[in-house]
Amino acid sequence: MKINSYLSFDGQCEAAFRFYAECLDGKLDTLMRYGESPMAKDVPTQFHERIIHASLKLDEQVLMGSDSIPLQCPYEGIKGCSVCLQVDNVPQAERLYAALSAGGAVQMELQATFWAARFAMFTDRFGVPWMIDCEVDSQMG
Repeated sequence: MKINSYLSFDGQCEAAFRFYAECLDGKLDTLMRYGESPMAKDVPTQFHERIIHASLKLDEQVLMGSDSIPLQCPYEGIKGCSVCLQVDNVPQAERLYAALSAGGAVQMELQATFWAARFAMFTDRFGVPWMIDCEVDSQMG
């Protein structure tokens, strides 16, 4: 069994997933639009460019997402959860924090804590809550 995160957006899915592919060094595997899907006839044409399914491969893991269709399911944002990146070393934590938090809202700056070499909490510019957790810096032993 695997657990994968599935993110919902309000028309920003493509931009977010292209950004995540760059930041996370992942491969954008799927980017299907409503207008390209079998559902095209059921979706108003003004939403045909929105993403019905996106998937980003990161080694053996997958991050997935889509855009909402406001007439069918109003977008309410992402609430009550965070995507947590468990990283191996402080430089990796610093790089990811700088990239993903740019233009977002920081709840907790990247810093050493009693449980981690580095930890941060923030919401990115697309409204997705993230945590970065580097429990032990593998470069330091």
